[in-house]
Amino acid sequence: MKGLKGLLCAIVFVSLPTWAFAENWATKMFETQEHDFGVVARGAKAEYRFVFKNLYMEEVHVQSARSTCGCTLVRVENPSVKTYETGAIVATVNSRAFVGARGATITVVFDRPYYAEVQLRVRSYIRSDIVFEPEAVNFGNVDSGNPAEQTVTINYSGSRNWRITDVVTPSPYITATLSEPTMLGSQIVYRLNVKLAENAPVGSLADHLILKTNDRTAESVPLRIEGTIVSPISVTPGTLFLGLMKPGQKVSKQLVVRSKQPIRITKVDCEPCNGVLEADLSRADKPATVHVIPITYTAGDEAGRIVANIQIHTDATSTTESPLLATAVAVIQR
Repeated sequence: MKGLKGLLCAIVFVSLPTWAFAENWATKMFETQEHDFGVVARGAKAEYRFVFKNLYMEEVHVQSARSTCGCTLVRVENPSVKTYETGAIVATVNSRAFVGARGATITVVFDRPYYAEVQLRVRSYIRSDIVFEPEAVNFGNVDSGNPAEQTVTINYSGSRNWRITDVVTPSPYITATLSEPTMLGSQIVYRLNVKLAENAPVGSLADHLILKTNDRTAESVPLRIEGTIVSPISVTPGTLFLGLMKPGQKVSKQLVVRSKQPIRITKVDCEPCNGVLEADLSRADKPATVHVIPITYTAGDEAGRIVANIQIHTDATSTTESPLLATAVAVIQR
């Protein structure tokens, strides 16, 4: 019996660090665990992405995410995250149903590879006297090389001396023009015209304009801007995780190239490779809007984490000097 008790104590002692590690690894993945939305207009769209990155060899899975207050809505973006990929817990202020100072704790539950919980915290102050119509600047999908614009009406109910003094844009590719204020009964109305430049880079747009006012209780009011600048040619996945490899080992994956117009794939190479990357282009010599490219990577002798930039060349004039890019990630162990 004495030996059995010793064995049980030993088991408890060994399992405790595993539990502690499981709690700790989840927290380490997050870039930040707190966010202050500041002043939010009534009905305005205000979101924040708590980004987390899988730093481990095992796939990470988010089982659930819940908020302690209906003033903050939560959704999980990419719940299953492979090594070196990212996911996000998206917190949205429920500004249509709540006003005043609000705060919430978001509990994120991971069930793989270990059980763990992470606490995220948000706060905001929702102003009922400021209303945006529509709730945000949403450009939608914009083809690369094309401009876009949208107008938002800003309604204020309160002091007749209230004014917007400046508009701060988050990017040189976004400009904003504010009209003179108009008095409509007890309301002050502005029209804000927001333009997206035709040379805006490809990718997702998720940020805020900042309205500066002469109100000391709400000197800065954010206005959500979102949209996607779409490239005429894209490659997925953006990151190929090749897994744990030994020197000389081969791994095969696939890249998919999509385009609006039929194109040919002329060459695929990588820089730096730290090994050998081969692409099967036997079916890429005919013009098509979708190309599936088999990729085979042979690991080199260098141990550690390897990141290779895959360059995909096409016959499209728009990408002759700037090839499509993807990333291959491997961990080579001797």
